[in-house]
Amino acid sequence: MRYLIDTNILIKVTNDIDSLSDNVRVAIENYENIIFVSSASVTEYIHLLRNGKVLPNKELRTLNVFDMIKNKLGFQIKYIAEEHLQTFAKLEVIEGHNDPNDRLIIAQAITEKIPLISSDKKFPKYRKQGLELIVNN
Repeated sequence: MRYLIDTNILIKVTNDIDSLSDNVRVAIENYENIIFVSSASVTEYIHLLRNGKVLPNKELRTLNVFDMIKNKLGFQIKYIAEEHLQTFAKLEVIEGHNDPNDRLIIAQAITEKIPLISSDKKFPKYRKQGLELIVNN
Protein backbone atom coordinates (compact mmCIF):
# COMPACT_ATOMS: atom_id res chain seq x y z
CA MET A 1 0.00 0.00 0.00
CA ARG A 2 1.15 3.55 -0.66
CA TYR A 3 0.66 6.41 1.79
CA LEU A 4 1.50 10.11 1.79
CA ILE A 5 2.26 11.64 5.18
CA ASP A 6 1.91 15.32 5.95
CA THR A 7 4.45 17.50 7.74
CA ASN A 8 2.91 16.95 11.16
CA ILE A 9 3.23 13.17 10.84
CA LEU A 10 6.83 13.52 9.62
CA ILE A 11 7.60 15.55 12.75
CA LYS A 12 5.98 12.91 14.96
CA VAL A 13 7.93 10.12 13.24
CA THR A 14 11.24 11.94 13.77
CA ASN A 15 10.52 12.92 17.37
CA ASP A 16 8.20 10.42 19.01
CA ILE A 17 6.69 7.70 16.86
CA ASP A 18 4.87 6.39 19.93
CA SER A 19 2.70 9.51 19.83
CA LEU A 20 1.06 8.18 16.66
CA SER A 21 -2.18 6.24 16.88
CA ASP A 22 -1.78 2.49 16.55
CA ASN A 23 -3.23 2.20 13.04
CA VAL A 24 -0.95 4.96 11.73
CA ARG A 25 2.17 3.58 13.43
CA VAL A 26 1.45 0.09 12.03
CA ALA A 27 1.01 1.50 8.49
CA ILE A 28 4.26 3.48 8.71
CA GLU A 29 6.29 0.68 10.27
CA ASN A 30 5.06 -1.98 7.82
CA TYR A 31 7.96 -2.48 5.42
CA GLU A 32 5.59 -3.66 2.69
CA ASN A 33 4.08 -0.16 2.56
CA ILE A 34 5.62 2.70 0.60
CA ILE A 35 5.60 5.95 2.57
CA PHE A 36 5.85 9.18 0.61
CA VAL A 37 6.71 12.63 1.95
CA SER A 38 5.71 15.60 -0.18
CA SER A 39 8.48 17.94 -1.26
CA ALA A 40 6.21 20.63 0.24
CA SER A 41 6.57 18.87 3.61
CA VAL A 42 10.34 18.65 3.18
CA THR A 43 10.47 22.41 2.58
CA GLU A 44 8.29 23.08 5.61
CA TYR A 45 10.31 20.67 7.78
CA ILE A 46 13.61 22.36 6.82
CA HIS A 47 12.05 25.75 7.64
CA LEU A 48 10.94 24.49 11.07
CA LEU A 49 14.39 23.01 11.77
CA ARG A 50 16.16 26.24 10.87
CA ASN A 51 13.84 28.25 13.11
CA GLY A 52 14.36 25.86 16.02
CA LYS A 53 10.67 24.91 16.14
CA VAL A 54 11.46 21.24 15.53
CA LEU A 55 14.35 19.12 16.72
CA PRO A 56 14.55 15.49 15.61
CA ASN A 57 15.56 12.90 18.19
CA LYS A 58 19.28 12.48 18.94
CA GLU A 59 19.70 9.58 16.52
CA LEU A 60 18.40 11.62 13.58
CA ARG A 61 19.85 15.00 14.53
CA THR A 62 23.23 14.28 12.95
CA LEU A 63 21.76 13.43 9.55
CA ASN A 64 20.80 15.90 6.88
CA VAL A 65 17.09 16.01 6.10
CA PHE A 66 17.35 14.01 2.88
CA ASP A 67 19.48 11.25 4.44
CA MET A 68 17.05 11.09 7.33
CA ILE A 69 13.94 10.82 5.14
CA LYS A 70 15.28 8.57 2.40
CA ASN A 71 17.93 6.42 4.06
CA LYS A 72 17.18 6.25 7.78
CA LEU A 73 13.38 6.33 7.64
CA GLY A 74 13.13 4.64 4.23
CA PHE A 75 10.53 7.09 2.91
CA GLN A 76 10.37 8.41 -0.65
CA ILE A 77 10.06 12.07 -1.52
CA LYS A 78 7.14 12.85 -3.83
CA TYR A 79 8.09 15.97 -5.77
CA ILE A 80 5.50 18.51 -6.85
CA ALA A 81 4.57 18.08 -10.51
CA GLU A 82 2.40 20.03 -12.92
CA GLU A 83 -0.58 17.71 -12.44
CA HIS A 84 -0.45 18.35 -8.68
CA LEU A 85 -0.51 22.09 -9.32
CA GLN A 86 -3.49 21.67 -11.66
CA THR A 87 -5.41 19.85 -8.91
CA PHE A 88 -4.27 22.50 -6.41
CA ALA A 89 -5.69 25.23 -8.67
CA LYS A 90 -9.07 23.46 -8.80
CA LEU A 91 -9.24 22.61 -5.11
CA GLU A 92 -11.95 24.49 -3.28
CA VAL A 93 -10.59 26.34 -0.27
CA ILE A 94 -12.26 25.27 2.95
CA GLU A 95 -13.30 28.17 5.16
CA GLY A 96 -10.76 28.73 7.92
CA HIS A 97 -8.04 26.72 6.18
CA ASN A 98 -5.62 29.10 4.53
CA ASP A 99 -2.40 27.06 4.51
CA PRO A 100 -1.26 26.65 0.87
CA ASN A 101 1.30 23.96 1.82
CA ASP A 102 -1.46 21.83 3.32
CA ARG A 103 -3.63 22.26 0.25
CA LEU A 104 -0.70 21.37 -2.02
CA ILE A 105 -0.11 18.15 -0.04
CA ILE A 106 -3.84 17.40 -0.26
CA ALA A 107 -3.74 18.04 -4.03
CA GLN A 108 -0.84 15.59 -4.37
CA ALA A 109 -2.74 12.90 -2.48
CA ILE A 110 -5.88 13.43 -4.57
CA THR A 111 -3.97 13.47 -7.88
CA GLU A 112 -1.91 10.38 -7.05
CA LYS A 113 -4.88 8.58 -5.43
CA ILE A 114 -2.74 7.96 -2.35
CA PRO A 115 -4.28 7.97 1.14
CA LEU A 116 -2.99 10.92 3.16
CA ILE A 117 -2.08 10.40 6.81
CA SER A 118 -2.59 13.50 8.94
CA SER A 119 -3.54 14.80 12.37
CA ASP A 120 -5.00 18.02 10.95
CA LYS A 121 -8.62 18.47 12.02
CA LYS A 122 -9.45 20.47 8.86
CA PHE A 123 -8.37 17.80 6.38
CA PRO A 124 -11.56 15.66 6.64
CA LYS A 125 -13.42 18.54 5.00
CA TYR A 126 -11.52 17.78 1.77
CA ARG A 127 -12.94 14.25 1.50
CA LYS A 128 -15.79 15.59 -0.64
CA GLN A 129 -13.16 16.71 -3.15
CA GLY A 130 -11.62 13.25 -3.44
CA LEU A 131 -9.20 13.07 -0.51
CA GLU A 132 -8.73 9.64 1.00
CA LEU A 133 -7.65 10.39 4.56
CA ILE A 134 -6.33 8.35 7.45
CA VAL A 135 -6.62 10.40 10.63
CA ASN A 136 -4.03 10.16 13.37
CA ASN A 137 -5.98 10.66 16.59
